[in-house]
Amino acid sequence: MRYRTLGGTGIEVSAYCLGTMMFGAVGNPDHGEGVRIIHAALEAGINFVDTADMYSAGESEEIVGEALRGPRRDDVVLATKVHFPMGEGRGRSGNSRRWIIRAVEESLRRLGTEWIDLYQVHRPDHTTDIEETLAALGDLVRAGKIRAFGCSTFPAEEIAEAHHVAERRALPRFRTEQPPYSILARGIETSVLPVCRRYGMGVLTWGPLASGFLTGKYRAGRTVDLTAGRARLNPERFDPREPVTAAKLEVVEHLAGLADELGCTLPELATAFPLAHPAVTSVIIGPRTMEQLQRALRGAALELDDAALNRIDAIVPPGTNVYHPDGAWRPPSLTDVRARRRTSGERAAASA
Repeated sequence: MRYRTLGGTGIEVSAYCLGTMMFGAVGNPDHGEGVRIIHAALEAGINFVDTADMYSAGESEEIVGEALRGPRRDDVVLATKVHFPMGEGRGRSGNSRRWIIRAVEESLRRLGTEWIDLYQVHRPDHTTDIEETLAALGDLVRAGKIRAFGCSTFPAEEIAEAHHVAERRALPRFRTEQPPYSILARGIETSVLPVCRRYGMGVLTWGPLASGFLTGKYRAGRTVDLTAGRARLNPERFDPREPVTAAKLEVVEHLAGLADELGCTLPELATAFPLAHPAVTSVIIGPRTMEQLQRALRGAALELDDAALNRIDAIVPPGTNVYHPDGAWRPPSLTDVRARRRTSGERAAASA
């Protein structure tokens, strides 16, 4: 296993980070197997584990906490996140000081630990001033609840704004970013990754297998069962009749051929790709089963040379998204019609 320093934190982490989104009711409900998968990952040299409070409504954190109970905890860099709703009622989501202070205590309880190594803001919150978020996170660092903090799936401009506010207000700053990144979703190469390099941030990327499309399971000409697995949750994203899905399947055929030429599997090629970028510290692998973990670990030593990367560039040009990788959040500038259309009253006033 290769190791790298996480941005300017001084924390050394494995090039593979074990993601646990699939542990719990949403993926694998067997707590015992989840614990065994985590232990197997640690034995293979992974020392970086990522979870979130909202994964299976906290169940993932509980499984991680069970697996790391005892002396193992000291040797693991543990990351979790805050932002998405946790339970019913108002005030149980977002990036406000009020919710962050409460959410971190709940995560600490579920994880069974006294501290979190990396606490990440899961998505932007345009109802909360970024100054309030940074100040709250800084207070948690001083209190010893967390060691460092970062953001996840933030646009480049919001990362830059957060650093500007931190400097102007003398606040601690985001030290990491966790964006989606795969051969099928290279959009962050345009601005997010360059901005992270500029500010010396560590980058841990998610989704290297592009929601399963780079596992080899979904291929052109094959029937897709839209009632099972990931396809059941988002059938429109797996339906080969959809233009975006058809485009993904076409690219997958080219990549599968390249993997054969290189003597590796398609998942190994896909997981090695993000680590070739100089801004990327670690790539998150998110197995649901022990078999999936073992398959991922077999490619841990694969490093792509210039010739292979040039071939990938020819199939999917740098900075190109074959599909939009984040299905969980879209900015209010797109979702709120009032943010992109003048009201009838405004139009009438302008023409008067």
